[in-house]
Amino acid sequence: MPDTESHSTRRSAGTRARYCRGSRRTAKYQRSQLKWWRKQLGDVCLAELTAGMINEARGKLLATPGVTKRSRGPSTANRYIAVLSHLLSTAVREWEWLESNPARKISKLREPRGREVFLSEVDARRLLEECERIDTRLHLAVLLALSTGMRRTEILTLRCGQVDLERHVIYLDDTKNRERRGVPLGGPAHQALIDWLASVEDSQALVFPGSSPSKPYEIRTPWDKATAAVGLERVRFHDLRHTAASLLAKDGASLPEIGAILGHKSPMMTKRYAHFAQTHLHDVVARMNERFA
Repeated sequence: MPDTESHSTRRSAGTRARYCRGSRRTAKYQRSQLKWWRKQLGDVCLAELTAGMINEARGKLLATPGVTKRSRGPSTANRYIAVLSHLLSTAVREWEWLESNPARKISKLREPRGREVFLSEVDARRLLEECERIDTRLHLAVLLALSTGMRRTEILTLRCGQVDLERHVIYLDDTKNRERRGVPLGGPAHQALIDWLASVEDSQALVFPGSSPSKPYEIRTPWDKATAAVGLERVRFHDLRHTAASLLAKDGASLPEIGAILGHKSPMMTKRYAHFAQTHLHDVVARMNERFA
């Protein structure tokens, strides 16, 4: 290992920020986080960087208002520590600038329970009716989200060649988890896509084009308009994914099945929907107990 006076260990903590990469969806946030770390610790030599310095900087972060003018919370602080830790781990493993990663000594802050909203079937129908009145693209996007649990970005960047109408499957190549998966397609969403794509011949064309064929549909304004019209202003598009999962659980889908459909990497992510399966589980137990009647 190089000594503390070597060229590599004299590099500052912010020198190689550009090497810490995330997915394309998170890259801009990580760049912003790394710029903040550079401002706080950029003048500190890597060999002198300690967990205490990082912890002190985290305290400043928690006390500093964010974009919304509110103090940053534990979840944000944990994300900032994670991106710095990834950079320092790279400095240890690949560049050999450090013997150990001081950020790994920092304990994660306990995060509050995530906000989860599930639409009732009545509210989902009301929302779909309003979306259809506003814009056909909006209606189809919302219907697809409720039917498949796909994420907003997955839907809006979807290309015609990814939709296999004959096999009733949508193939996703660029997912949040960076894993290719097939999403089952059926019911009204399948028929709506048949009608929508009937005249499209280019497999690379966006299913939901925006103001120009090469740009995705700008869904934010029509979405806000639709949710406001039916009194669901606090509902986010991502809540449609939660709603799809809850409906699957109510209809008897197992947690592994729900996780596979939604593309969850960890079973813990799917566990939040377990309570929706209680009615189905009661039926299973009741059928088993019929043996002893």
